[in-house]
Amino acid sequence: MTKPLPVGATIGILGGGQLGRMLSVAASRLGLKTHIFEPEANAPAGDVAHKVTTADYEDAVALRAFGQSVDVITYEFENIPTSALDLLESLAPIHPGRAALATSQDRLTEKTFLRDLGLQTAPFADVTDMDSLNAAIAEIGTPAILKTRRMGYDGKGQARIMAPDDAAQAPADMQGAPAILEGFVDFSHEVSVIGARGADGAVACYDPGENVHEAGILRTTTVPARMTAAQRTDAVLIAARILNALDYVGVMGVELFVTPGGLIVNEFAPRVHNSGHWTQNGCTICQFEQHIRAVAGWPLGDGSRHSDVVMENLIGEDMDRLPDLAKTDAAIHLYGKAEAKPGRKMGHVNRVVKA
Repeated sequence: MTKPLPVGATIGILGGGQLGRMLSVAASRLGLKTHIFEPEANAPAGDVAHKVTTADYEDAVALRAFGQSVDVITYEFENIPTSALDLLESLAPIHPGRAALATSQDRLTEKTFLRDLGLQTAPFADVTDMDSLNAAIAEIGTPAILKTRRMGYDGKGQARIMAPDDAAQAPADMQGAPAILEGFVDFSHEVSVIGARGADGAVACYDPGENVHEAGILRTTTVPARMTAAQRTDAVLIAARILNALDYVGVMGVELFVTPGGLIVNEFAPRVHNSGHWTQNGCTICQFEQHIRAVAGWPLGDGSRHSDVVMENLIGEDMDRLPDLAKTDAAIHLYGKAEAKPGRKMGHVNRVVKA
């Protein structure tokens, strides 16, 4: 284990979106600085970070200067080019590590990793061409969903196949990208566990939250989730198994389907997670502070929940409701994005449920 970072040290964050913004706020509360690396100008995290580098991930000079200016590097999204990570890894530690990133970047690799851990997943098969798609449908059946192996998020890069006749169009929807076919899961609802693992191997998990999606985008997370005590325990143990198998350092979001036959792992994200935003008002130590603590080599905080919470994402025109929301006792968290677009996450609110 490396020595904990001292107050005043700098954490480099790859990505300048809302997650980088909230990580920067958490770091500042602990007396730590953040340096954002982001290709787009006027990134949300830039408003609150100590320093921002605006450059492409192919810019080796900018990457080198960034890596030399920070004490540790973390990231707010998964799709970072390998070439950038190769360069940065020679300059500063990267947490979570490359194994977690490589596993989560490819859906086939991720599903295979989870299956090999002995965890339940949806049935899946690699799809490289029309013949392999037809073979996968014959094996898995329909309905099913064809997904790009890489770069998908918020419902993008997906095509539903409700019957074998739908298969002809599905590969075109992938635009030539390698894909994976996943069978549908008969589940009652989706939950997620936000788990953290420190540099010393300590693990702390938050209570599972129940998620509702609309058009492939998370709409609400409610805590506590509808689960039995045994299911809650199982969910936390699943998250801990994944964290330990990857020798993970940082916060991770693990999405699970609740089914009559047990919990099925949908996917994990090696970063702070949208479904963990409720921790900002439901816990003393939120997911963002927990992640900063972990990557800085500090002891993990207590992740216990002191309140029931409903988190709602503010998406696109939801911002028109802001004047009315401001009159309520909901905690408002806005991301500083200048323009509200359809499907764009502009902020979220946390409503603490009174007993």
